[in-house]
Amino acid sequence: MRRIALATAAVALVPAASVAPAGAQATPLFPGATYERTVEFTPHGPVSLNVVRGPRPVGLFRLRPVLSNDSIVLRETVSTMERRLSTQATSVGVNGDYFAPNDGRPSGIFLRDGILATPPNPSRSSAGITLDGLLDVRRVSFRGTWRGSGQRRALNFLNKAPGTNGISLFTPDWGPATPRIGGAFAVVLGSFPPATPNTDLAVPVVSAASATSVRIQAGTAVLVARGNAAAKLQAEALLGSTVTLRLILQPDWSVVSDAIGGGPVLVRDGVPVYRSNEAFTIAQLAPRGPRTAVGQRADGGILLVTTDGRQPGFSVGMTNFELAQALVRLGAVRGMALDGGGSSTLAFEGTVLNSPSDGKERAVSTALMLQYFGVYAPPPLEAVMSPNGDGVADEQRLSYKVVRPSTVTATLTAPDGTVAWQEAGIAREPGAYDVAFPPASASPPPPEGQPPPAPQPVLPAEGRWTLTVSATDDQGLSSTATRRFAVNSTLGSLRVSPARVVVRNTGGRVDIRWSQARAARVRVTVETPEGIVVRTVSNVAAQPGDQAVAWDGRAANRKLVAGGRYIVRLAATNELGSVSLTQPLTVSRVKA
Repeated sequence: MRRIALATAAVALVPAASVAPAGAQATPLFPGATYERTVEFTPHGPVSLNVVRGPRPVGLFRLRPVLSNDSIVLRETVSTMERRLSTQATSVGVNGDYFAPNDGRPSGIFLRDGILATPPNPSRSSAGITLDGLLDVRRVSFRGTWRGSGQRRALNFLNKAPGTNGISLFTPDWGPATPRIGGAFAVVLGSFPPATPNTDLAVPVVSAASATSVRIQAGTAVLVARGNAAAKLQAEALLGSTVTLRLILQPDWSVVSDAIGGGPVLVRDGVPVYRSNEAFTIAQLAPRGPRTAVGQRADGGILLVTTDGRQPGFSVGMTNFELAQALVRLGAVRGMALDGGGSSTLAFEGTVLNSPSDGKERAVSTALMLQYFGVYAPPPLEAVMSPNGDGVADEQRLSYKVVRPSTVTATLTAPDGTVAWQEAGIAREPGAYDVAFPPASASPPPPEGQPPPAPQPVLPAEGRWTLTVSATDDQGLSSTATRRFAVNSTLGSLRVSPARVVVRNTGGRVDIRWSQARAARVRVTVETPEGIVVRTVSNVAAQPGDQAVAWDGRAANRKLVAGGRYIVRLAATNELGSVSLTQPLTVSRVKA
């Protein structure tokens, strides 16, 4: 039985100015969020575009930057970040900011929950997310100060090694210890508050000494200085005194709770930006390749976009301006590019949806994720369950998860509309919960003094089933998740013999046999692994019973097929819907 996962649609975008390709199918991810893949055939080659459309990030939704391993100096794949955070939210995300390959430090700002981990790059755009869910793309600059017993002095860096005569502040976001710096003087600051921008942070000095590296304990931060700055720090930040720090963002972005670096700006006031005058080279912007972007529509809805690239015959990618134009066609009124190339990744709940150009997912420093905090029900294990004992799609797996303490009602509705099972008003702590299917049959009460019998599974009714889960969390926010699947035992026991067929000049023979429980129109095809139909072997209305057809090794044009791997697909349609079975087939060509 074919197990249906996230569906994609590959269609031509002609003309290029069309808003959406005809026939493209969006796959639901969680309430309000969908994913689709389209392919545009251009004079330069095909371009694969991956698009997530989501709601405005307020209420149960939030657009948040994620730091790899919760540390500036480590890298992690986007899918691993999502799996790590799966108990906290349901996430779909893309790779984030550019980063230094030697230590993974982001190139620009990282602001999370109002706490600054890295400062912005003033020569490139930053993307901030306001408290009311709006995307604010602009250039932001950073200036830091510190003051001990003397005058207010410059703080040159945040979570970055200082220069020859510089001073830097290292917070717990950096990692477990400051980098090894020869000739440095370090001051450990105790009871360090959140590193909130544009606020005076007064902290006590708990130790001071010359050191090449210092541990960053929880609740502390470390000032590290070299040269002239080290002499001033040693003289003015004495043990037991207080140091006042100020991390200044200009503009202050007081309404911004989260921000991530990247750039350049792609869309401003609904118009694609051709020349941003940001610190990027032509070599970074002009070639076609993999790229990533975030955008926002006029209604506040979020767009997360990646284009695959550097894969001739599959996707050549886009230039930076072509990506800006694509965002506008998708309805963006504002937008910004993120890191591209081999970093370009789009993933949902730990599953990569695009095709990274490295051939595998690259570990990156940051990600940008659209997160959902309501009840979530993963897709059923089987979109079509077929409990006929042939070992294919015989079992179903249903579940849901909540990420906040919630009151939950879960209901299974049978094909005839009756409630087959329900769990109403149950208090659930954050976690994942299974829903048994088929639901156990109800048993009469046992005689007095006898233990109740064990629940007995029943054969589920054929047709369309629905799982509905409603939840109200501890913040009073309500959400609902719905999943539908079918039970259809029309087809069973598909056998393809031989599994490896030798095709000579005179042809070959493959016997295709199956059992059929209900009348249906049955189509038998031989396809390539990519789903291209090579030959329709049969397409008839068939009655219940054992069935068989034969394939002679020829394509629809009656020519012999080439050697290689193929798929035999059996598809039936009747009053229960559609169901299919597949078996692999290998063809060897031999001259007679």
